[in-house]
Amino acid sequence: MDSTTGQLLIAGPGLLDPNFWRTVVLVVEHSEDGALGLVLNRPSETTVAEAVSELSPLLELDEPLFVGGPVQPSALIVMAEFDDPADAALISFEDIGVLHSGAQGEPSPEVRRARAFAGHSGWGPGQLDAELSRGDWILERATREDAFTVAPLELWRTVLTRKGGSYALVARMPTDPSVN
Repeated sequence: MDSTTGQLLIAGPGLLDPNFWRTVVLVVEHSEDGALGLVLNRPSETTVAEAVSELSPLLELDEPLFVGGPVQPSALIVMAEFDDPADAALISFEDIGVLHSGAQGEPSPEVRRARAFAGHSGWGPGQLDAELSRGDWILERATREDAFTVAPLELWRTVLTRKGGSYALVARMPTDPSVN
């Protein structure tokens, strides 16, 4: 098993599952026990202020709450760029990771920026490896700009275009190729 921790899973054109169609998922952790990721390009219409205003020391209240995936949609995960990566529960790459759930009243860690996600993406043992073998996902190294993109709805096209070659062609594929 090759870990994909710190990489992006870019939904391939054949991945039609509505939970993941044209998504870009940051793999936060991938081991023999399974994988956990966050969908980076699904902002919701709900703002952080409407959902979790008590996190105002960490998050911009007018930012959207993102849909991290179909697993535990009522759970909140905060992804952050940490001043000290040791403050993270899990590090995906460099100093980008997820916050500890923490006890009420515990001081917040120092972060440069953060983003809130409702739910996450999860895979059981061997499941993500099988999906990668089938070609459901295209792998690309994650960057800070991907994790905190200011244009989340364009991220799928942006990352495929950056990857280049035939992937850049896929990025320009219409939503429904049959109408082309």
